[in-house]
Formats: sequence, structure tokens, C-alpha cells
Amino acid sequence: MNKARQNPVNALAAHTVLILYTLIALFPVFVIIVNSFKTRKSIFREPLALPDADSFSLIGYQTVLKQGDFFLYFQNSMIVTVASLFFILLFGAMAAFALSEYRFRGNTLMGLYLALGIMIPIRIGTVAILELMVQTGLVNTLLALILVYTAQGLPLAVFILSEFMRQVSDDLKNAGRIDGLSEYTIFFRLVLPLVRPAMATVAVFNMIPIWNDLWFPLILAPAEEVKTLTLGSQVFIGQFVTDWNAVLSALSLAILPVIVLYVVFSRQLIRGITSGAVK
Repeated sequence: MNKARQNPVNALAAHTVLILYTLIALFPVFVIIVNSFKTRKSIFREPLALPDADSFSLIGYQTVLKQGDFFLYFQNSMIVTVASLFFILLFGAMAAFALSEYRFRGNTLMGLYLALGIMIPIRIGTVAILELMVQTGLVNTLLALILVYTAQGLPLAVFILSEFMRQVSDDLKNAGRIDGLSEYTIFFRLVLPLVRPAMATVAVFNMIPIWNDLWFPLILAPAEEVKTLTLGSQVFIGQFVTDWNAVLSALSLAILPVIVLYVVFSRQLIRGITSGAVK
């Protein structure tokens, strides 16, 4: 009886904590989006108020679309993010499959070596990365960002995907081998469909820091034609005057891809986070 009474209380407490955390996390997003539709005076006078007939204004969006090369910045960010995620998922899944499926000398050490990439921030090697990009002539190219972000995301991808792939039934893979399937066919047709929740988790965990990153675009690709959306938004921030309408509008537009990604992969993401194994 006591346990039965405690369960609803625990569930209510857990839901309350989660709801509070969600509200805290969404509060900055709410402030940004709401104030992007208001005049400059209204932003500072009533930052938490909803726009009304007097405060409503689209001047920020008009400035972003007319004065800034927003579509170019958006295109660069999309190219970098999509290409980086593709290589992270492809190479990460292949490495995870090799580590979980095949036993060889140094297998454990290789896994630990890759796991070190999670604990050591890649920004520590910024100077060495910049020197390498200068020597290879990749400075001010989108390829430089793609390579860096791929290297940054692979350790986490291998760590997560390898744990999921160890749970894939050996009988299923052996049955494929008996039927004459190659290892590549087993990997792409049998294993990958079963680890889609983990793939979605890896994609979301890597997409957000790549999309929002300012550090490497500022150092490796500051040229106007290869600026990303985050770096391009800085043109509205001056030393003495900042166009807050344009800044908030640019940030609001930059949030849209993240929201779309969550809506598309939300079910797989939740399964990937909560399951911890392939059933």
C-alpha cells in the first residue's frame, strides 16, 4: 500500500521537475522570439511583454533580409552542418560496428583512445588546427569547418553507437552471413535500421553545437563568402551601437532548423536516450 501511494507522488515530483526544467530552458527562446517582433523601445521597456498593436514591428526581419547576406550565411551553415553530420554518422557507425563486432589486439585500447576525445576539448588544439589548415590551404573554406566538426563529433558517436550495436542480435548477423551477405550489406541493411534511435541521438547532440558554434568559423572561415549564420549575425553587433531588432530576428530564424530537427527526430531521440539498448 505504501509503495502504491508513493508511486503517484514520485511521478508527480518527477513531472514537476521536468516541467520546471523545460520552462527554464525555453524561457530564453521565448524572450528572443517575442522581442524579435517588437520595436527597439518596447524591447527595453517591456522585454517580457507580448507584442501588441503599438509595439509590434517587423523592422528586424526586414533589416536581416535586406542588409545582411542572411541566405548566404544560412546556406553555409546548412552545408557545414549537414555534411558534418553525414560524415559523423557514417564514419562513427562504421567504427562502432568494427569495435563491437570484431575482436582484435588493441580493441579495448582503441575504444578508450576514441573515448578520450569526449573528455579533451578540441578547442585546446585550435592553434595546431589553424596551422594545419594554413599549410593545406583550407583556411576560409567550408571544408575546413566540416573536417573539424567531423573530428569533434566522432568520439561521442562511436561511444554511443558501439553500445547500441553490441545489443544487436548475433543470430541475425550470422543468418545474414549464412545467406551470403557481405559485411557491408549486413552493416547497412541489418544493423543500421536497428540503431536508428541511437543515430538520431548522435545527430541531435552534434547538430546543435555545430549549428551554434562561433569559435571555429571565426578562426578558420571569417571570409564573407563562407561565413556561417552565427558568425554572420555578428555584423549587427557593433562596438558602440547594436541593432537588437536585427540580432533577435537573426537568432529567431537560426532557431528554426533546430526546432525542425527536433520535431522530425523527437520520437527516435527519446527512444535513443531512454532505451539504452536495442530490443
